[in-house]
Amino acid sequence: MKTPEEYVESLRRLNPIVYMKGKLVGSVPDEPLLKPGINAISLTYEYGLKPEYRDIMHATSHISGREVSRLLHINTNTDDLLKKLEMTRLLCRTAGCAQRYLTHDALNALYEVTHRTDEEINAEYHQRLLDYLQYLQNEDLTTSVAMTDAKGNRSKRPHEQQDPDLYLRIVERKRDGIVVRGNKAIVTGAPYTHEIIVLPTRSMTEDDKDYAVSFAVPIDADGVEMVSRQAGRPDDSSAELSSRYGQATALILFDDVFVPWERVFLAGEWQFAGALTESFAIHHRLSCIGARAGLGDMLIGASACMAECNGLDPKNVGHIRDKISELIKFVESFYACGVTSSVFGKETPAGNFRPDPVYANIGKLLQGLHIYDMFKISHEVSGGILVTSPYPEDMEVPDVKEKLSRYLKGREDIPADHRLKIARLLEDITASYQGGWYSMISIHGGGSPEAGRIEIMRKYDLEERKSLVERITGIKKEE
Repeated sequence: MKTPEEYVESLRRLNPIVYMKGKLVGSVPDEPLLKPGINAISLTYEYGLKPEYRDIMHATSHISGREVSRLLHINTNTDDLLKKLEMTRLLCRTAGCAQRYLTHDALNALYEVTHRTDEEINAEYHQRLLDYLQYLQNEDLTTSVAMTDAKGNRSKRPHEQQDPDLYLRIVERKRDGIVVRGNKAIVTGAPYTHEIIVLPTRSMTEDDKDYAVSFAVPIDADGVEMVSRQAGRPDDSSAELSSRYGQATALILFDDVFVPWERVFLAGEWQFAGALTESFAIHHRLSCIGARAGLGDMLIGASACMAECNGLDPKNVGHIRDKISELIKFVESFYACGVTSSVFGKETPAGNFRPDPVYANIGKLLQGLHIYDMFKISHEVSGGILVTSPYPEDMEVPDVKEKLSRYLKGREDIPADHRLKIARLLEDITASYQGGWYSMISIHGGGSPEAGRIEIMRKYDLEERKSLVERITGIKKEE
């Protein structure tokens, strides 16, 4: 398996076209504005080498029998689902968003749906996926997952759009592959990954068949260009977390990109696009639960530390205790849904396991809806110092350093600098640009709240509950 250093060095062998803030990025691994994202992915490689995390970070490949990164593993039982959830929380409680778990989600969705496609129409997609999976495992690679299209007019299907390229589509079929054109938006970590896995973004009709496409290409494939956001806040000295760890998102432009057949996993079989979208969503919503639980660990710890710095014991001061316990309730309740979703996961006909969809969607819905409540509690507990504290450079001014250290101290035995660092961490993740980013990604990352509600109603056995009432009351349905 790769070391963090080997991962960074492997990026140097790639030459993606990446634009950021109007300029072409010369070297992704040397670009300061992408460094926090590279650090976040590096953490997954670092933790993979730590003996104390071996059981949670590694798994035995059912294809080769070798030990591989769990981030490249196909779930073969419910324990795999649970360990993936635990792994995601572990990584994100340090990095905020570890990003690489998207690879796991896409591979498991493709594993299930390519098998189903082959069974129903006698295709050859599943073996291609197995070959590609083994390649990723052998090289210990990281992929981005390109799913969201530009979409254009949301009231229209892909084939109804005035501009046919508002959804990524097949524009030509050749003997040795396909040619695709269009774009994918909101692609997490794209500039500093090795490969791009493309998935459809919605269910399709037969008229949309050219848009029912899934494939994988290197990030520097001919015709691929990216327009990226920076990762975190690398140029802000007061950003305690996001100056070190962050996430870039990119819009990827596909300008007549050729994809060889061995890397194509869906090519016009429109009736399977919705199944692939749904499967990925379920796996990814479980990941979102683990990721936000990791962020919640930071919030709980920092809020408790901030209360102590202010001289208020979170276990004994009533209003502080109430707020911290409420914060714990939010985090552990949606994480409990993730645990339940894992334990109640079911085997698919392909042989891999997918999370229980009802609990995965409830957990995702809870963490998305309560992210503002979680931030509000941190703000109430901590006070206005979160957004009014001096910059780190101000604390080094000779004439005022001693005075600032004196006046910004809370509890007598805790240095002012400790209090300020905790305040800056909470500002960074709750009240800065990065805090707004965490809010948005919690709500819409992995699907909007409305998408979660729809899936809950689709998958929940409402008829069984209605029949329960009929048995209790003796009411009979009219024939």
